[in-house]
Amino acid sequence: MISFDDLLPLLPLLIVSLTVVITMIVIGIRRSFILSGTLTILGLLLAAVVAMVMLPWTDQQVTPLLVIDQYSLLFTVITCVASMFIAVFSFPYFFKLDDDKEEFYLLIGLATVGAIVMVSSNHFVSTVLGLETLSMSLYGMIAYPLHSKHSANYPLEASVKYLILSAGASCFILFGMALIYAQTGTLSFTSLAALDPEFRLSEGYTVVALLLVSTGMAFKLSLAPFHLWTPDVYEGSPLPATAYLATVGKMAMAVLLLRFLASTEALSFGAIPTVFSLIAITSIITGNLLALLQENLKRILAYSSIAHMGYLLIAVVASYANDGGISVEAISFYLVAYVVMSLGAFAILSVVSSSENEIDQVADYQGLFWRSPWLATMLISMLLSLAGIPLTVGFIGKFYIFFAGVESSLWVLLAALVIGSGIGLYYYLRIVYIIIQPLKTHNKTNFPVAGIESVSSYFVIALLFIMLILLGVYPSPLVSLIESASSFI
Repeated sequence: MISFDDLLPLLPLLIVSLTVVITMIVIGIRRSFILSGTLTILGLLLAAVVAMVMLPWTDQQVTPLLVIDQYSLLFTVITCVASMFIAVFSFPYFFKLDDDKEEFYLLIGLATVGAIVMVSSNHFVSTVLGLETLSMSLYGMIAYPLHSKHSANYPLEASVKYLILSAGASCFILFGMALIYAQTGTLSFTSLAALDPEFRLSEGYTVVALLLVSTGMAFKLSLAPFHLWTPDVYEGSPLPATAYLATVGKMAMAVLLLRFLASTEALSFGAIPTVFSLIAITSIITGNLLALLQENLKRILAYSSIAHMGYLLIAVVASYANDGGISVEAISFYLVAYVVMSLGAFAILSVVSSSENEIDQVADYQGLFWRSPWLATMLISMLLSLAGIPLTVGFIGKFYIFFAGVESSLWVLLAALVIGSGIGLYYYLRIVYIIIQPLKTHNKTNFPVAGIESVSSYFVIALLFIMLILLGVYPSPLVSLIESASSFI
């Protein structure tokens, strides 16, 4: 039976859940886009503050399903803050939508509930509950402007594609869970390497089970060769939904994958590190090469995310090769860096776009520096950080990954990282070049005029820019926090 002491660590999750319920009741009484957005933003902010306050002293197994420790609370804070930022720049994007808009905030709240459960999960039941809560909400977010007569993209096609392929990935995960349960007799994340040989099935059986679970998770992370849905879904979704899928969705799954691998000791089985290494190399090379061919910014960011998840996998493999080392810290810091960079890029695209007119072609941004120097500077900074240029958080994150690989002597993976980063630098700088080119009058794109509803979005962009530079110049406080929290993995 759950006591008050058990409920206290769940306070951030309960606050977000209560926010969803209150917002739903308010929508039922009186539709107000401003009120729904304000309630959602305040609820997410309160949950983030509470999780931050609890961070130094909470470490508790709450029922067999959830563990609330410093690591899960750290990513609960990041999840709530990232979701709050997305809720903020969703407001100007959907402001003129000719359809009901309030439910989008409900979906953001529900997706955040699922993400918090995922980062706190150490049990297959809570994994499925969190994953499906997040996924079901994303289906709705991707298809949201369905009834609009002036939708800028093709949300229904993107949502159906993600729905079908995501369901297939969930089947892989469930089948793998069933095979692991057949061996261990429990649904908790438990070491498969330490099973009594008398009761353990063959190692091949265990490897198949782990590969099935890892395949489903690789789909959610857009790792090659399970990445084919990513560019189409990114392009077809409204920008706030794309931002959520690319940042919070992937971060929650990466944290869950790390906890799963650490608890089950999956990387101690010889075939698993090899498979992960191949997936990392394939993702880095495939993502960067295909991004070279794109003229749509959302598709470029989609292929870029595939490569970035490949970089992340290098530290995952290094965590086995070097028995932990700095690899967990590298993974965690890189996730934070990736969220800051990607959120910043999508926030800028959202500010200059609307649900009726998305400005997402690279050519549309020609001469942006001469039309809006401030926005152009912000976008260039985000792109340079994604490329790993020094004095940005992206450089520190990539340096951490590289150092983890060096520490573990993963020379082939490091070669892939260097080659992929070189290719990535080209297509990021191509966008920068177009942004700073002189504006041609006949090729001028009519950007939506930013009104009072965009003020909060500009504040979010400025805040992300400050984080981008500050964490690139002085990362020590975040590094110390991550080192402390990572000891709980």
